[in-house]
Amino acid sequence: MSINVKLLELSGILDGVRGNELRREVSDILANGADILLLDMKEVKFIDSSGLGALVSAMQMARNANTKLFVCSISDQVRMLFELTKMDRIFQTFADQDEFNRQVLATQ
Repeated sequence: MSINVKLLELSGILDGVRGNELRREVSDILANGADILLLDMKEVKFIDSSGLGALVSAMQMARNANTKLFVCSISDQVRMLFELTKMDRIFQTFADQDEFNRQVLATQ
């Protein structure tokens, strides 16, 4: 059985406007039947409260669709925000796409 993995690369500032775009993109990906969704945040410079809300919404949408959602390549600033808001307990994060591939895809 083949695992359907989708990659979504985010960039810039994750705020209300970009958060709404993220919700739409995640919804489209889930509608097409992804088994695993990886959010690569290598190019994300800043996340505000609306952006955090969008990430939580994306996680809820993924769970409702029986899809696993993972995050990789977060900056030190975003990592600190995740820790302050306890998001690091909600999202399983990986250093980069290679680590994700080794730890998740190799075990499927």
